[in-house]
Amino acid sequence: MSKTCPELLREAANLIEEALNRTPPAPAAQSQQIPAAPARNVTPVQAEVARLFAPYNGGARRNMTRRSAQVQVSRRSYTHTVCCLADHKADKVPSVQLKADLLTSGLGEQKVTFSGSDNDPMVITNKLMEVFPKLKEGGGFEFLKIVGSTRSRNLVLLPCPSTGYTLAYLKDPSTMIGQATIYIRPLQQDLPIDCESSQTASGPVIPCITCQKEVPFSEMKLHRLRCNGTPMLESEREQEGGRSEETDRETAPVSDSVPVRPGTSADSAVVPAVIDEDLDHKETDSEWKLIKEPAQAAKVFKENLLREHASGKPLKMKMDVRDSEEDRERELLSFYKQPQEWACPLHCSLLGDVAVGEGVMRYFMTAIISKLQFGFSLDLGGMGRTLLFEGEPDHLVPATSEVLIESDLFRVAGRMLAHSFLHDGPHVTGLSPAVVHVLFNGDPETATVVTEDCPDLHIRSIIKLLEHEELTPQQKDTVSDLSLSWDLPAVNKTNRRWLHNKLLLHAVIGRTMRQIKQLRKGLKDVMVWPLLTSRPDVVSLLFPKMAEMQFTPQMLLEKITWPAEDSDDEDFDIESTCRITGFLRMFIETASSGTLAQLLTFWVGWEKLPPELKVEVSGGTLPTSSTCFETLKLPAHFKTYVDFEEALVSAISSAQTGFGLL
Repeated sequence: MSKTCPELLREAANLIEEALNRTPPAPAAQSQQIPAAPARNVTPVQAEVARLFAPYNGGARRNMTRRSAQVQVSRRSYTHTVCCLADHKADKVPSVQLKADLLTSGLGEQKVTFSGSDNDPMVITNKLMEVFPKLKEGGGFEFLKIVGSTRSRNLVLLPCPSTGYTLAYLKDPSTMIGQATIYIRPLQQDLPIDCESSQTASGPVIPCITCQKEVPFSEMKLHRLRCNGTPMLESEREQEGGRSEETDRETAPVSDSVPVRPGTSADSAVVPAVIDEDLDHKETDSEWKLIKEPAQAAKVFKENLLREHASGKPLKMKMDVRDSEEDRERELLSFYKQPQEWACPLHCSLLGDVAVGEGVMRYFMTAIISKLQFGFSLDLGGMGRTLLFEGEPDHLVPATSEVLIESDLFRVAGRMLAHSFLHDGPHVTGLSPAVVHVLFNGDPETATVVTEDCPDLHIRSIIKLLEHEELTPQQKDTVSDLSLSWDLPAVNKTNRRWLHNKLLLHAVIGRTMRQIKQLRKGLKDVMVWPLLTSRPDVVSLLFPKMAEMQFTPQMLLEKITWPAEDSDDEDFDIESTCRITGFLRMFIETASSGTLAQLLTFWVGWEKLPPELKVEVSGGTLPTSSTCFETLKLPAHFKTYVDFEEALVSAISSAQTGFGLL
């Protein structure tokens, strides 16, 4: 009985397997030859089947062997970028400078590969402790990610599962991590940040061009970020080279920059005392962070900044009072457009006037802030006057003129604002809280924008239409035309409230983002940015509300020191002195807040109350002032209040009488 086809195939397969087991591997040229099986009789059909299936059977065995070997060595892995933070309360993306410090301390941003079971939390824990050894001191850790847009700096916590963080949890699409950086925050306490590099320094030693300190090639970039520009003393170089304290004391020459008093030797010049003083300064540089009172913290920060740059190249600001107002404004803009070290000493000179001292600097700062607040006389945008900020009081926003943006004038404005703040000058008042929020890296989507923040009355009227319950067809067309021009959808019954918020946000923030960025650059140029970002409570001192700058009669009267009977002033009878001082008191008690601000500017040089205001009765024709000494000089010849008031108003309305030149 003849065999069936399946039986023949099975028998052929058995023969092939027996042949492969008995026969050694043949060369590649002979791989298709089927070895004979002498112990059994092979029919022609079996031989033909074996010949046809030989290549496939051998390849299948090889593939099976290869697959089994791959299965044995394969391991699960997950590679992601993580950033280990030091502050256990951090909720913001670290700055570039802080990232550099973290990286130097063995923390910061790295790309980490996790290998192991997806459900084992120790895979993540062990790897992180290996990459960031300092994380062991944090008492645990937690994961965070950026919330909102990719430009947002806010971090949100990734909830920890009951089993702990696992690879399966990080890979889960519901966590919405994707390729975003995972931020690691210590759970219980801060991690130490030191200056010891976590990596071995490499490359040749190179001297720093600023401080002359010799730094390894691989560490030069980080060193330049911290270099304060102070040249190293000879004794510091020797300490860097590893010399002992005794050797330093015996052999180190006295630096030329250290003065030696007469009668003292080189050994008693005490170079180490200078070094200790520098170290004390460095320790107090961050003291302002610990001070609770924002005004005092700002004062300490500014004093430290000015002290650090006291030896820098002085800034020389000049203005000729005989020039036209437009020419004086060009001088100011030209000065602030130059790239300079803005914390260096400031020297102000007023050509065409005999005034000297602090009063001149106050005059400059008052003029600068006045131009920012009320506009420049220069016609830069074809509108007669040039306003950098426009809108209602306490709702001012940057102007949208393209000419101002292309001229980089808002960066100039940022420098002016910060420079006046650095030298305790006046401030621009009434800026919109929404603009201030975005200026200091706040998310635009979370800014509180109100209708009064929109300076364009036509756009404001269109947006306010969306506050109505029903819109006419003509109103719908008007709103839709505006929204479509700003790449927003047309209005309908369901998106009315949403469209209202979006249009308002774009009108106030969207159209001023470039101006805000330029302002931010200007603040950074003057180096007050670390104070404003580390101490948000100081921001209100830089940008006060309009109501906070209102002057009352009582505020001025409390500061005035009236003439005394035994003073060394010119000899005037007591009746004249009482009459003139009585006229001044009456003027102050009846004046408006704006007039009082003008009087204060005329009196001391700017709209800031000093600790003391002095009054003198003198000769002359019209009232004058000595701004350096904060003294108002009133002539004694006035017999009626009307004449006195007219003369004083005329004096304080003049831009030059603060220096005695009416």
